[in-house]
Amino acid sequence: MLRADQARVGWNPDKKRWEVRIQVGGEVMKRPLVGAAAADEASLKSQAIDVAKDEGYALDPANVSVERTSSHAA
Repeated sequence: MLRADQARVGWNPDKKRWEVRIQVGGEVMKRPLVGAAAADEASLKSQAIDVAKDEGYALDPANVSVERTSSHAA
């Protein structure tokens, strides 16, 4: 399994859903986090790691950040 460099989880207000951006070198993949509308930071990070794993990448939890907007502050 390849190692992903980092991931960022952020709210997409247009689609009204959380999305994860997984970076592997110069490549960035954007995937939705299904069913995570009111999730806490730990759940969002866990889901991001699961999505990366589904895509064939290992992702260190320390390299996952969650970007909160004012409409989705914890």
